[in-house]
Parts: sequence; structure tokens; C-alpha cells
Amino acid sequence: MSQSKPENEPAVPAIPENANRGEVLDLLEDAINETHRKIESGRVYDPENEKVRQGWMRVLGYLAGQYRQLLKDKDLDELAERIEALEEDQ
Repeated sequence: MSQSKPENEPAVPAIPENANRGEVLDLLEDAINETHRKIESGRVYDPENEKVRQGWMRVLGYLAGQYRQLLKDKDLDELAERIEALEEDQ
């Protein structure tokens, strides 16, 4: 018999307070994948299930935006480091 998680336990672990950007990106990626799985799985038998699915779609949109913003921040930080290195070489 396979073990399943209790209903109230999150599928994706919480983000530790001291997590770096890479760890947060990894956790967001896991959350995005889990949310996507929840959206695609199951059949809609009644309007209440459809409301839940729409809620997961909103969560997915929010997570994707946060993920994109962190990637953008990472790219900007890397670019700033490259510029600083080039300025030091001159």
C-alpha cells in the first residue's frame, strides 16, 4: 500500500528563512509543477470542482510571475557583476 500525504500537509515544502535565490527558485519550480498537475488531473463532475481547479489556475499564474521575477532579478545581478568585473579590468 502506498503512503499518501495527509490532506493538510503541503505537497511542496515550505521555504526556509535562510534560503538563497536558487533554493527559492527550485521550490517555486516544484510548486509550479505540483499546481500544474492538480489542474490537469481529475475530471470535472460538478461546479465546485471547477471552482477549485480555477483556484489552482490562479495559484499557477501567481507562482509563474514570482518565478519569472526571481529569474529576472538573478539575471540583473549577474549582469551587474559582469559590468563591475569589466570596469575593474579597465
